[in-house]
Amino acid sequence: MAEWGSLAYLVAAVWAFFEGESFVLAAAALGAVAGGVDPWLLLGSAWLGAFVSDQVWFGAGRRWGPAMLKRSPRTARLVAAMQAPLAKHGTLFVLGLRFLYGVRNFGAAACGMAEMPWLRFAVLDAVAAALWASTLVAAGWFLGEWLGPAGLGWSILGVAVLALGGFGFRHWRQQRARLPG
Repeated sequence: MAEWGSLAYLVAAVWAFFEGESFVLAAAALGAVAGGVDPWLLLGSAWLGAFVSDQVWFGAGRRWGPAMLKRSPRTARLVAAMQAPLAKHGTLFVLGLRFLYGVRNFGAAACGMAEMPWLRFAVLDAVAAALWASTLVAAGWFLGEWLGPAGLGWSILGVAVLALGGFGFRHWRQQRARLPG
């Protein structure tokens, strides 16, 4: 990130727009170990990407929600499962949504479909994105400091091996399920 300068923080924002956790954690941990990363700029970039992503999904849910549900039964099931908690605990739902990996985009769209006022969603989401970004940057920084350069390297290698092994196992199971008999 030190070599890329401001462009690196733009990459962090874009990455947080689409996914974020792994990149923000890794960037913070590497910044703690190697330097060259301003944790406040990283936090701001992660917050911006997460906040804008949720606003886009909220708007998409408000504008195209019913049409999206007709085309995707899986999405319709996810959104239906979110309707009761959203109606009962709207504030907590939005604040906790950012921390639910894999469903947060659908949750923001569900808020849009539920006719939640945009200003309410935007304020709550700004707080949630700030908590999310702060938590990840702090956790990554702490891990980097705690593990040190060698420990961080081995940890990254271990996570990569586990992820590749998991993908390989999943692929093997899918192939095996397709075999007759």
